[in-house]
Amino acid sequence: MITVHHLENSRSQRVLWLLEELGVEYEIEHHKRDPVTRLAPAELQKLHPLGKSPIVTDDDVTIAESGAIIEYLVGKYDNGRLRPAKGTSERLSYTYWMHYAEGTFAPLMLLQLILSRIENAPVPFFLKPVTRGIAAKVRDGYLGPNISRNLAFIESTLGESRWFCGDSMNAADIQMSFAVDAAEVRADMSSLPNIAAFLARMRARPAYQRALDKGGPYALLPMN
Repeated sequence: MITVHHLENSRSQRVLWLLEELGVEYEIEHHKRDPVTRLAPAELQKLHPLGKSPIVTDDDVTIAESGAIIEYLVGKYDNGRLRPAKGTSERLSYTYWMHYAEGTFAPLMLLQLILSRIENAPVPFFLKPVTRGIAAKVRDGYLGPNISRNLAFIESTLGESRWFCGDSMNAADIQMSFAVDAAEVRADMSSLPNIAAFLARMRARPAYQRALDKGGPYALLPMN
């Protein structure tokens, strides 16, 4: 039996979505974030040394890292619907987006959140201009231009097809979902209709809705 160690408001939500798309039976072990630090609870370290979610157990197999989990589950339980065939252009695109999600785009969303926390941290009044100045330099010189460039790239891709690898949804879309969800609350999405349409299609899927019902509240941290 598959067990998903599911942390509220985290990447593990997309693992639940994948399992619902696959139609595989699974159990959920729910975990709460620390109310102060917002980090994962210490009990997850009993399953994996890093103590982060998602973690999936499948009988005697334990898998961490959402990309690795998705590859494992698709490789074992998919019938060819959620991963394009080898040797196709769609498969090459699939591999790219599977790695891009966490290798390129998600770190930008995390840094955006961290800078916001630095800017709004409770520090002595005479230090606030310093912390905000440092954050502004990083945002203006590096983060802002990179987020804009990546969002334009994603917007262009979704303007060419309904999903990231073509007109059929696959596991690469599930992998990308968390970072795009984060962008919705941490970046300016007002002029990105193709990304908005992707989010609407994603959230309208019955499997996605079932995953939300089973996983519980799912709201990513905004910048402020």
